[in-house]
Amino acid sequence: MPSRTFDFPVFDADNHLYETTDALTKFLPPTYAGVIRYVDVNGRTKITVKGRISEYIPNPTFERVAAPGAQEEYFKTGNPEGKTRREIMGRAIDAPAAFREPGARLELMDELGLDRALMWPTLASLVEERLRDDPDATHAVVHALNEWMHETWTFNYENRIFPTPVITLPILAEAIKELEWVTERGAKIILVRPAPVPGFRGPRSFALPEFDPFWELVQERGVVVGMHASDSGYQRYLNEWEGVRDDEFTPFQGGSGFAAITGAGHRSIIDTIASAIGHGLCTRFPGLKIAPVENGSGWVRPLLADMAQAYAFSPHLFPEDPVAVFKRNIFVHPFHEDDPQGLVDLLGSDNILFGSDYPHPEGMADPLSFADDLEGLPHDVIAKIMGGNLSRLMQMT
Repeated sequence: MPSRTFDFPVFDADNHLYETTDALTKFLPPTYAGVIRYVDVNGRTKITVKGRISEYIPNPTFERVAAPGAQEEYFKTGNPEGKTRREIMGRAIDAPAAFREPGARLELMDELGLDRALMWPTLASLVEERLRDDPDATHAVVHALNEWMHETWTFNYENRIFPTPVITLPILAEAIKELEWVTERGAKIILVRPAPVPGFRGPRSFALPEFDPFWELVQERGVVVGMHASDSGYQRYLNEWEGVRDDEFTPFQGGSGFAAITGAGHRSIIDTIASAIGHGLCTRFPGLKIAPVENGSGWVRPLLADMAQAYAFSPHLFPEDPVAVFKRNIFVHPFHEDDPQGLVDLLGSDNILFGSDYPHPEGMADPLSFADDLEGLPHDVIAKIMGGNLSRLMQMT
């Protein structure tokens, strides 16, 4: 039974699936055979991208995974006892069927008290950065993943589970083609990496006018633009400060005090939203619905302050007040350890989305307990945050 009941539907903005080992390769054209492989390294299975072993996700088979919410207390209270990462993570579990296929997941959602959930891929977050020098291969692998996701999960499973197909942007025509393909198959939300777009002429922002034909179609079809935390490529620059020549991002291995400080800065999502607004994308397409997911909300207040200051000193650079644009176009998913009530005071109740990050270890073991941090808010505001806002964005009845 759920830990509590509500008199309104609950829509979780941040649930995850675990991909199978053929998710990136089953539908990959023969031309790209070998771009993605699984190899044995000292008895452990690792994934390679164009022949290079990636440690970004230490266990890419997901046969055994950390228990849901294993790090929940750590993120809420810190680590005053100085526990090791292994001590914090606890004993791994065998991944149940509910983490890999939708029928069993619906049963688990009923047990958790979730009426609906967005379902983000997990392994997919390593693809684009590791193929940044090969736009053609990037599009091929991403489409193969979307085909697998559609076959295994669909993009709308019984109007309760909404998997998020990935749209990559290096080749504009291919991005438009992919958007048409997923929306014609029922996708109500897409995943766009919060990062500069690599391409044949080098990286550039997705918010520049050259990408307007893509965004015009996004707005026309009314899909939500999910910008889930990913490997945004920033590690290449941070590693220079560490004196590390390898640009591999290994968020689950050790780290330094420098990494802990810079990792708390939310630089990639700040730059992403600053570009979407500062480069005029949200003004040219005011109907865009952009949802940064699993980025927390610690970045929102300083970004709004920077926007307000920039507008006060250089209003001629902005076609609209950037803070007003943020409140129109951006919908924030705070972490469970954040201050959602403070976010309500800052943004208003219409721009905030509940998400549990289930079943990831840094998420919540009991998703509905998110409502504990909303206690004292008006009932209608709690209902909006726990599901009403996302239902509205997704045009659900």
